[in-house]
Amino acid sequence: MKDGLILVGHGSRSERSGEEMARLAGLVGAALAGVDVRLGYLEMTDPPAGSVIDDMADRGARRITVLPLVLLGAGHAKSDVPAIVLEARRRHPTVDFNFASPLGVARAAVEVLGTSVVEATAGGLPLLVVSRGTSDPDANGDSFKAARLIAEWTGAPTFSVGFSGVTKPTVLEAAQTLATLGYTKIALSWWYLCYGLLIERGRDELAGWAAMAGVELVDCGHLGPDVRLVDPIVARFNESLVGASAVNCDACAYRAPWPGIEGRVGQALGVGHSHLAVEHRVHAHGA
Repeated sequence: MKDGLILVGHGSRSERSGEEMARLAGLVGAALAGVDVRLGYLEMTDPPAGSVIDDMADRGARRITVLPLVLLGAGHAKSDVPAIVLEARRRHPTVDFNFASPLGVARAAVEVLGTSVVEATAGGLPLLVVSRGTSDPDANGDSFKAARLIAEWTGAPTFSVGFSGVTKPTVLEAAQTLATLGYTKIALSWWYLCYGLLIERGRDELAGWAAMAGVELVDCGHLGPDVRLVDPIVARFNESLVGASAVNCDACAYRAPWPGIEGRVGQALGVGHSHLAVEHRVHAHGA
């Protein structure tokens, strides 16, 4: 195959994490006929992404896209994976390398977690979202954005975000915030692409806290290798081929339907609360 796609995961000591990553890569490969789709890692898990790139190039790939298979656009997506691309270009000067955007806060990811909350009959409960902490404020902000979108999807009266490390609030601090507000039953959602030790540790920590605090946690799980994640990954791949970055409104209500406001999708310019809209001119300006 002349076209290749390398999905670069972070890597984990959890065997289950590798299995879930492989299943997700398989789903992406099935959706991209004619493209050699492979999986590589930054650390802890084999094979290393650089070795996968070398093998793909040696087998005749003439155009290779490298996509960070991560949710947050932090150091791994903004520095480590681009470094792999730069090194690969030096080793294989005749190959055309493209860099794709990470999955990010895509609507499909919000739908997967939002649906899991509803299916666990935890819709309408206050929501605790646990995410990886990073040193990148933009990435940390994305965690709050994802939590807000999941909360609105599920009808949560409020939500709190806790980070597994690096930044604040911690997981227990975020949980205690909801308990302090008087909630005794809380929906728990994990903004993690695949399973890993951080989820295991977080669950143990929260179980001990919940028992002492007298709070019931409804664990609604993490994303995992869900087929709904394939379309946004394929979209990132296609965007990279034409040199387009992912737009910052993938989760916008005007691009994709959301519960209760499905009618907003694809509204024409001038419809709705716009300065061009008739209702805005009449009511907002007293015309």
